[in-house]
Amino acid sequence: MEYTGSQYIGEFVDGRMEGEAEYILPTETKYVGEMKDGMFHGQGTLYFPSGSRYDAIWEKGLVVKGTYTFSDGLQYDSENWHYCDSYDRRFYTEICYGLKPAGISQLTNMDPPRKIPPGCYDCGDGFYNPTTRIVKDYKNHFLRNADGDEHEWIIRTCRKGWDEAMGPKPKP
Repeated sequence: MEYTGSQYIGEFVDGRMEGEAEYILPTETKYVGEMKDGMFHGQGTLYFPSGSRYDAIWEKGLVVKGTYTFSDGLQYDSENWHYCDSYDRRFYTEICYGLKPAGISQLTNMDPPRKIPPGCYDCGDGFYNPTTRIVKDYKNHFLRNADGDEHEWIIRTCRKGWDEAMGPKPKP
């Protein structure tokens, strides 16, 4: 545990993690559930720092069946997923609470949206600084270094923390 930065709270059998347990990863993702032979096994839930969760049945460290629930309560349905698709672009909070009046835009599912630090992007699980290429969570804890593909995707698709003039640039 000391090498990975993880923390284990639970029982051991023959020196292996086994029984009801809590396993906390360095990213603050937490598993609460059954362990067997050092692996997730049986009923267990992954709790993510964003507030979302994954409830699953595990077998030898692999998911047999599971349900992902976003922090706002929306459950992912792999077969009948219609949230924010090409037919209905509303956010989940708009589906639950209705649309805002004309002229008042809702930019994210969270309303009002998070304030993004200048020079950074909101990439969904934290803020990305394109200068350092580091993603930090919303509490300013390190999450990861972005590779080239993620960097390009964030720059192309995510909300940024500054305003830019739109349209043609004036002639000098």
